[in-house]
Amino acid sequence: MTDHHPDSEEAESVNADAWQAYGTHHLRRGTVLPEATRLDWGIRDTGPGAEILGELSGRRVLDLGCGPARHAAHLVRAHGARVDAVDSSPSQYERARARYGSLPGLRLVRADAVEHLRASEPYDVIYSVNAVPYIDPRRLLPALAGALRPGGTLCFTVLHTNSHGDGPSSVLASRPEILSLTGGGETTVRMWVLAPELWTDLLAEHGLRVEGVEVLDAPGEDNHASYRVFRAIRPVRVSSRPRSSRPPVAHAAIGVGAILHGPRGLLLGRHRRGTWELPGGTVEPGESLRETVVRELREETGIDARPADVRLVGTLLDHVDGVVRVTVAARVTAWRGEAADQPGERVGDWRWFALDRLPENLFVCSAQGLTAWRPDLPIDHTPAHFTAYGD
Repeated sequence: MTDHHPDSEEAESVNADAWQAYGTHHLRRGTVLPEATRLDWGIRDTGPGAEILGELSGRRVLDLGCGPARHAAHLVRAHGARVDAVDSSPSQYERARARYGSLPGLRLVRADAVEHLRASEPYDVIYSVNAVPYIDPRRLLPALAGALRPGGTLCFTVLHTNSHGDGPSSVLASRPEILSLTGGGETTVRMWVLAPELWTDLLAEHGLRVEGVEVLDAPGEDNHASYRVFRAIRPVRVSSRPRSSRPPVAHAAIGVGAILHGPRGLLLGRHRRGTWELPGGTVEPGESLRETVVRELREETGIDARPADVRLVGTLLDHVDGVVRVTVAARVTAWRGEAADQPGERVGDWRWFALDRLPENLFVCSAQGLTAWRPDLPIDHTPAHFTAYGD
């Protein structure tokens, strides 16, 4: 997954200029906001307070896109948190530094959000008030997942419906929105205003499990603005599930799962029923297991491998609604080509995942094969009888 997409750099550049202008506007006006007495997630005095973040005393916390850092200062003073408050805008950083630069327990940082996340030690809690939609999720979410410790909490607000009543999109692209300036004037920004289901799927792809979504609506009848507050965790263990509630048919009970792991990570694809899984499939008559791995890998991903480069890990047996299901996990040690969606296949969207950031909802058979290969992987799945090969 690349950092930038065609609309990403332009949109984020527009936003950087807009927030610099916003902060400069308030510096010139001498705007002094009241001290925060609670977290405001987009519409003042509505929505959950700091309790949504969990225990904060002594915890390592990140405020992403902190602006003047009012919320960060409140969490330090009222909850005993150790907060890093990050903003990329020089003028917003200057506003925060002028007011809270000497507050013990608060560290103000001027940096690009993604660059800071990549370079930081893991945080216990990361939160963001209205900053997440200004950064391409394809660039931001992998960095967020990597900067959150296992078991840590992520909370953020996103725009759902703007004041004119324009609702969210199911397409992963930014759109123009108007940012109003106190005292008059406005500037145009670009935001990723996405449907909650799309946000949930994007988070799950990077190993973040949504625990709750709260609705925040503007109080006035003439203002249609609505926000969503997401609370997600980075699970200590990754989940798995069946593709469906129906049992496998008998002729499909013997299959292989191909493990391709290299410098870019582990190769997984998404089945049309929503599970993430290894390349693989059923053994055809007359095939050896290694030949099945090579064929399925080519048919599903377009990647070429040789039977000599396939190492059989072992056999997994489980029992599903009267059918004994047999899966052979196999490690592919060398291959050629790039993974790509293939016509007519049920699995696609092939991606490389770091082992410590596997997506949620792994297919059970793939999860079983991965823990047979690497028992230390924190993956939950129904048990299977494993017999290792000496291959």
